[in-house]
Amino acid sequence: MSFNKILLVEDDENLGQVLQEYLQMKQYEVTLCRDGEEGLKQFNANSYHLVILDVMMPKKDGFTLATDIKKSKPHLPFIFLTAKSMQEDTLQGLKLGADDYITKPFSMEELLLRLKAILKRTYQEKDNKSGKYKLGSCSFDADAHMLETPEKKIKLTTKEAELLRLLCLNMNQCLNRSDALKAIWHDDSYFNARSMDVYITKLRKYLKAEPSIKILTLHGQGFKLLQED
Repeated sequence: MSFNKILLVEDDENLGQVLQEYLQMKQYEVTLCRDGEEGLKQFNANSYHLVILDVMMPKKDGFTLATDIKKSKPHLPFIFLTAKSMQEDTLQGLKLGADDYITKPFSMEELLLRLKAILKRTYQEKDNKSGKYKLGSCSFDADAHMLETPEKKIKLTTKEAELLRLLCLNMNQCLNRSDALKAIWHDDSYFNARSMDVYITKLRKYLKAEPSIKILTLHGQGFKLLQED
């Protein structure tokens, strides 16, 4: 089965057309919409494997559209396209559950690599190093990106699952910040480090139902997933 149906919502007419034609050349089925309202209409009428959203759009911005999409299909992966001057907006996008973001201007090859990685991780990849982990009364299935707590089941985004898997593999040991950034983001820049902090905060929130499990911040070093006896 091919996982190649993409919804692209971009109001820049030239960029949208170039992206659509490039991805179609790479064997993806791409539906291009020029504003958020049209994007939501197409999303509700069709089935997609991934959504690419510009942040600033007329009628309905990317954040609002992403929120609407998540209500209907909370596990559908999506990528935000952002301007370099909008780093705080990018953090907001990550909080909404974006699987990735890419800043303009960007190369088509970079977008394609990120897109392929997300589709592979979401639908196909089985990592031999990942598996099932017991975290007190919580359980984490890294393959399925599923965290089950005493309160509820939580479907994690790709990066949330990757980060929690790395923490589990380094249980009760320091997970070096730079190593984690390079493994997940492929770049240990300051902004990516801030993004990772957002995910750490979200993971702490998910695990708060189990008091024996804590994610500690080791200043100047990284993080430690601590399981107390």
